[in-house]
Amino acid sequence: MTEVEVTGGFRKAHESQIKEFKYTLYLMRRSPLTMTGLIMLLFVVIVAIFAPWIAPYHPTYIGGQQYWPYDSSQMLSPPSLQHLFGTDDMGHDLFSMVVYGSREALYIGFIVVIVAMLIGITLGAYSGYVGGWVDEAIMRVCDMFFAFPGLVLAMAITAALGPGLQNVMYALMVVWWPGYTRIIRGQVLSVKENQYIEAARAVGLSRFKIIWKHVIPNSIPPILVQATMDLGNVILTAAGLAFLGLGAAAYTADWGVMVSQGRAWLLAGYWWWSTFPGLAIFITVLAFNLFGDGLRDILDPRLRR
Repeated sequence: MTEVEVTGGFRKAHESQIKEFKYTLYLMRRSPLTMTGLIMLLFVVIVAIFAPWIAPYHPTYIGGQQYWPYDSSQMLSPPSLQHLFGTDDMGHDLFSMVVYGSREALYIGFIVVIVAMLIGITLGAYSGYVGGWVDEAIMRVCDMFFAFPGLVLAMAITAALGPGLQNVMYALMVVWWPGYTRIIRGQVLSVKENQYIEAARAVGLSRFKIIWKHVIPNSIPPILVQATMDLGNVILTAAGLAFLGLGAAAYTADWGVMVSQGRAWLLAGYWWWSTFPGLAIFITVLAFNLFGDGLRDILDPRLRR
């Protein structure tokens, strides 16, 4: 069989999915806010990927060696051609720290959301499909987590585990998974009575195969939208925990830490230390929110036509 025949066979077998994908791209191009969010996201991702080539200095010390020319005269220098975002009270280049901070922010966001999604999808799918005492037990556990404000619960868990980036991520995973469990459970309840699910049962497919091959794939769109919105919320919450001293160590390339350290110098006129990392948080969270909001409208079957 030639490559052309294989390609043609694939296209014919997936013609409807390809058509839907093309229509989705068409709707995205027609939405100014969605495209704005996507462009902003691509900008942040590109900055994170090429941080070593964009940043003029390395933002941290490794093995006690300085990676930028240390000069006491450069302490708390205002923005200039040499230091685009100015410097902190140790003479560290804030532009380099903000650029490298994008890596940490995206790393936290994606890891927390992916793990929370996997936990939530698994528990929510089985909860909605199996029902009975399994559904009741899982939902009551979710209610226990929903009884506490997310930030307060994350603070309590981080304080119990101890400050640090990894502990912040563990705390945020614990806070975020119940939301995905609730969403996927609701989707499964509306999907599991459809005819194709009944047909799968009739041909003797196991419960495991029905859930993972039929139920979950047809319940994914709301999860994707929620995940996109949550990426920004996770980054914002992680920055808030770092601001409170529960995240990364001082003088590291963490946006929340930089805002926290710079706030003490605002009244003295050194506004740039907090302003630029704060703007980085704002732009990143806004990008995820714009893209997620547009994605929700595009993937909503009632709004697609």
